[in-house]
Amino acid sequence: MIRDSETQTLLEDAIRRFVRETLVPREAEVDDTDQIPADVLAAMREIGLFGLTIPEAYGGLGLTMEEEVRVAFELGQTSPAFRSVIGTNNGIGSIGILLDGSEEQKQHYLPKLAAGDLIGSFCLTEPDAGSDAASLKTKALRDGDYYVLNGTKRFITNAPEAGIFTVMARTSDAKGASGISAFIVERDSPGLSLGKPDKKMGQRGAHTCDVIFENCRIPAAQLIGGVEGVGFKTAMKVLDKGRLHIAAVAIGAAKRMLRDALAYAMERKQFGQPIVEFQLVQAMLADSKTEIYAAECMVLDAARRRDEGRDVSIEASCAKYFATEMCGRVADRAVQVHGGAGYISEYGIERFYRDVRLFRLYEGTSQIQQVIIARGLMRGTEI
Repeated sequence: MIRDSETQTLLEDAIRRFVRETLVPREAEVDDTDQIPADVLAAMREIGLFGLTIPEAYGGLGLTMEEEVRVAFELGQTSPAFRSVIGTNNGIGSIGILLDGSEEQKQHYLPKLAAGDLIGSFCLTEPDAGSDAASLKTKALRDGDYYVLNGTKRFITNAPEAGIFTVMARTSDAKGASGISAFIVERDSPGLSLGKPDKKMGQRGAHTCDVIFENCRIPAAQLIGGVEGVGFKTAMKVLDKGRLHIAAVAIGAAKRMLRDALAYAMERKQFGQPIVEFQLVQAMLADSKTEIYAAECMVLDAARRRDEGRDVSIEASCAKYFATEMCGRVADRAVQVHGGAGYISEYGIERFYRDVRLFRLYEGTSQIQQVIIARGLMRGTEI
């Protein structure tokens, strides 16, 4: 539903306070322990963060795309691990069910996802199918009232904590995307197992691992929407929305890094004056602010178009590409402004520098976004 401006402002203010008063003080702890504290997770559930985008009819807040990205601007201003733990429930872990699932599937799973009682995960990437997602090899063969899944999914966000997985698998020998279907697979399904958690460059506290299917039997009713062969279309719709969300999170992170860089530059003195007085430092700050503003305008425009029911595949790719690349540049400048201190873990910018690098990889790499944009132009998309 679309909220009135006052209600939306109150929501954003509440999340801003929660981020700055509850999450920011725990960032170093999460990085040290690779875990989000249980009391923080409980607080996230209590204020409804697991159900931001799930419709009110299923227990969520039902935010529009524009409302969602505005909230993501705030959630992005702390360790990405906090956003990641709720991100799949609000995005790739629930949207496939919401968009294409049967009413029975929605009634059964969405309220649990909205409450945070169940963590959702999205299984598309494989050892040999990353950017070329349509080449996935995981198979789901019909066996009476069941499907039998075999294959391995890789780098699956929140898999160690997930209770359900939206799984893309091949149900026919048709080449490319046409043979792919989408399934809801519960964690305790016979034949499903998890690999060991991945050790990553950054985003400690946000967990990924392999999800392995070995003759995994699931009821045929777990086929999303009850129709074979449309799973890839479901996946692409999920990713369009996810790309706008990640773009907004990248903008939030960039705002936080710029704020920290500015504070440091105003405090740090060299040659008898704060370094913020030096024009080359000012240039880095100004470039960062300009790019953040441009990215924010792009994301808000694309979100509004999506809320209008328009196809935003190209706009989502443009926004995701620009915002995440921008975030990387802001991170680099922020380290530069901090000088040697920026390379030391005592300062949060060292952690952010590692954490934001992933934004340019997931939900489709920057290069995949370029391909999507270029192909859209070749098809005659209006410039």
